[in-house]
Amino acid sequence: MTHDEEPTQVERVDQLPLKDRRTGRTAAQSRIGHQASWVDQQVRVAMAKGEFDDLPGAGKPIEGLGRDHDPDWWIKKLVERENITVLPPSLQLRKDDAELGARLDALFTDAEVRREVEEFNARIIRARYSPQDGQPPLITMPREVEETVLAWRERRDDRAAAARARRDELEATAPRRRWWQRSVR
Repeated sequence: MTHDEEPTQVERVDQLPLKDRRTGRTAAQSRIGHQASWVDQQVRVAMAKGEFDDLPGAGKPIEGLGRDHDPDWWIKKLVERENITVLPPSLQLRKDDAELGARLDALFTDAEVRREVEEFNARIIRARYSPQDGQPPLITMPREVEETVLAWRERRDDRAAAARARRDELEATAPRRRWWQRSVR
């Protein structure tokens, strides 16, 4: 059959969905009806088991109901839920500068600390050479790598000394174990 020809009656009948002789419904309608009843049954069973009890938001009004539709509602919820902050680069660098000591304290080696400080300095330099109009000024200065590593070592040593002091204090106040209890360990 070419594009110019009119479809015949037989071809049109082949395109119709098949109907059940008993009910007169198509297979798709029947399947949808069975699926809906199956879903209802599953919900009833789950309710009987108590699987919907103590869900977050239970007994509270639905949030945002009755307000105008906001097309960006999902991104706002994501930012709120994940505690995502979107700051201009200069402010983000200030925040990162304030948190850098805590991030460095979580590292274990001098090499890791050096790499982190060098990456931080590279971000500052990159931001300095790509200013953006209407943004707050970049006042964060790069850190001296060796000075930062030395300060990190001192903080690490202080934490280790404090941990040793706590351990020694606990051992001094703990009851002395008898010789047979020490050998069982």
